[in-house]
Amino acid sequence: MQLEETTYFYLLFTILGVVLLFLFVIIWKTKKQQKFASTISLKKLSPNRSLFKSILKVSVLSLALACFSIALVNPKIGTKLETVKREGVDVVFAIDVSKSMLAEDIAPNRMEKSKQLVTQIINTLSGDRIGIIGYAGSAFPQLPITTDFASAKMFLNNMNTNMVSSQGTAITQAIELAQTYYNDEEQTNRVLFIVSDGEDHEGEWLSVAKEASKQGIRIFTIGVGSLKGGPIPIKRNGILLRYKRDKNDEQVITQLNEETLISIAKEANGVYIKGNNTQDVIDEVTDILNGMDKKTFEAKQFADFKDQFQWFLAGGLLLLILDVFFLERKTKWLSKLNLFNEMEL
Repeated sequence: MQLEETTYFYLLFTILGVVLLFLFVIIWKTKKQQKFASTISLKKLSPNRSLFKSILKVSVLSLALACFSIALVNPKIGTKLETVKREGVDVVFAIDVSKSMLAEDIAPNRMEKSKQLVTQIINTLSGDRIGIIGYAGSAFPQLPITTDFASAKMFLNNMNTNMVSSQGTAITQAIELAQTYYNDEEQTNRVLFIVSDGEDHEGEWLSVAKEASKQGIRIFTIGVGSLKGGPIPIKRNGILLRYKRDKNDEQVITQLNEETLISIAKEANGVYIKGNNTQDVIDEVTDILNGMDKKTFEAKQFADFKDQFQWFLAGGLLLLILDVFFLERKTKWLSKLNLFNEMEL
C-alpha cells in the first residue's frame, strides 16, 4: 500500500473541532433551557427531543470528515507482484548501542550521530540489499537482509541504548551474527560496516574478523566520538539527572578507541573511517561500494498501484446524506429503547 498525500491526515483534527463545538453547544443550550424552565417542564414541552440522535448525527458527520480526509490522502494498493532485477552488494550495518554511545562529545550524541550516518548512507544506495544488527553486551538482529530501505530506516530510527540490558561491546557476536545474514552463496562482495566508539570490545574479535574475511566479508569500521571523550549522561524524559560514575565514585569519561576499530578493519580487508563529518563518510562509503563488483539478483515488488480514494469519497458522501435525513427528535422505536434513561411523561 502507498499513501500519496499524507499531509491531508492533518484534516482529521477537524473532527476534534466538531466534537468540541458540539459539546459547547450542548452545554450552552442546557444552561439556557434551565433558565427558561425546569427539566420536567422542558420534557413536557418537547417530549420528542433526543440526546442520542444528536450524538448520532455528530458521529456520522465525523466519520464523513474522516472519509474525506483519507480520500484526499489517496491510498493506493498494488494489484500485482512483478520480478525486478537489481545490481548491488549485500551491506550489513552493525551498530553499537552500549551506554557509552550516549556521550555528547559529538552532536547530538554518539547514538544519534550513528543513526544519522547510516540513514544518509542508505539514502545513497540503489540496488543493494541491507541488513541491520544492534549490539552491546550481546548482539541481536534488528532487520534481516532486505531491499526495503523504508523499513530499514524505520527500524534504524527506533534503535536506542535501552535495547540490550547487558552492557559491554560484544563485537565478536555482532560479526558472527552478520555472517548468517549473507544468504546468497553466489554473492562475491559482502560488506559489514561496524559503527561504534570502539570502547570495551570483548572476546577474540581479531580471530572472528579473520574468519569473516575468509568467508568473503569485508569489514569497514566507522568511529563515532572524539579522542578527548566525554562523560556519559544519565537522563530521564530528556532531563539530565547525573553523569555515570565508576565504583570509586569518579566520573566516567568515555573516549573514541580508534586503534581497536583500525585493527578490526585491517584484519578483514577493510578500512577505518572517521565518522565526524557526515558528507566525508558518505563520499568514502560511496567510493568503496562503487569499486565493488555488483551482483544481479531478483526481487519481488508490488506494481500497478491503483487509486482507492473513490471508495472513501463515496462513503463520505453517503454518510453526509444520511446525516441530513437523521432528525434530532425521537422515533417510535427509539422511544421504546429509553436510551440514557430518558423518562416518558
